[in-house]
Amino acid sequence: MPPRHTLAHPVTATGTALHAGVQVTMTCAPAASGSGIVFRRADLNADIAALYSHVGETRLGTVLESGSAKVGVVEHLMAATAGLEIDDMLVTLDGPEPPILDGDALSYLILLESAGMAEQGEARTAIQVVRPVTVESGDAKASLLPDDRLSYSYELSFPVIGEQFYQFAFTRAGFKAEIAPARTFGFLSELEALNKMNLAKGASLANTLALDATGVVNRQTQRFADEFVRHKILDAIGDMALAGAPLIARFEGRKSGHATNNALLRALFSDPANYRLTQA
Repeated sequence: MPPRHTLAHPVTATGTALHAGVQVTMTCAPAASGSGIVFRRADLNADIAALYSHVGETRLGTVLESGSAKVGVVEHLMAATAGLEIDDMLVTLDGPEPPILDGDALSYLILLESAGMAEQGEARTAIQVVRPVTVESGDAKASLLPDDRLSYSYELSFPVIGEQFYQFAFTRAGFKAEIAPARTFGFLSELEALNKMNLAKGASLANTLALDATGVVNRQTQRFADEFVRHKILDAIGDMALAGAPLIARFEGRKSGHATNNALLRALFSDPANYRLTQA
C-alpha cells in the first residue's frame, strides 16, 4: 500500500491576508504520521485540525474554528496539499489567514514542492464513497457519487461570466496544469460593502480577477478563458480535502460553494453506510 507523505523540510512565506488585509507569515513543516493537516495560530497558542467538522463559517471562504480561534480562507492551501497528496503537515500562522499569495493554489503548490516530500511509516488510506450523497440549497447542488477514481465536474452560472462547465479527472500533473493556476475572482461593485464588513481588505488586481459590468477588468492577468469554473473546482478540491483523508468519488457541483461543500461532507459522514475505508 502507498505510504503517507509529509514535507521533508519546513518552508515559509509572507504575504497579505485576503480578508484581514494584514501581513501574515506562514510556515509549513513536517508533521508526525497520522496527525493530518493542522493549522496553528501561533499568536493565539491554538491548534485547529483541518477537518470538515471544524468549519464554522463559509462566507467568502472556508473558516476553521476551535473555541475562539479561527483560521480563514484555508481552501486554496488545502487544495495544494490535496494536489500534492500530502497527508501530514503543520501550518503555523502569526495571523488570521494564510497569505493569499497569487490568489490561486499554484503559488502554495510551488512553495510546498520546494520543501520536498518525505514518506511516513503508516500506509495511506482513502475514503471510498459507496452510496450517492447529495445536498441542495436553492439553485446550488453538490454530490459525491460512487466511482473507482477521483474526479470533479462543475457547472457555473454568474452574471457577466455566463455559463461555464469543466470536468477534471484528478492526477497530480493535471491538478498543477489545469486547476492550480486558476485564481479567485470577485465583483468590483461588491468591494466597498465587503471592506465595510472587514472582508476582502487584501484583495487586489494582482491576486484577484476583478469583474465589472463589462467583464474582466484585469484581463491581461487572466490565465484561462474558463478560469472561473476551474477556480470553483479548485475550491471544491480544497473543501473536500477537509474529509481528513483522500476521497475516491465523483464530485458534481452546480452553482455550489463553500457552504454546500461543507454540508456535503457532513451528509457523507452522517451515515457510515455511505463510505468505506480502503487503500489509497
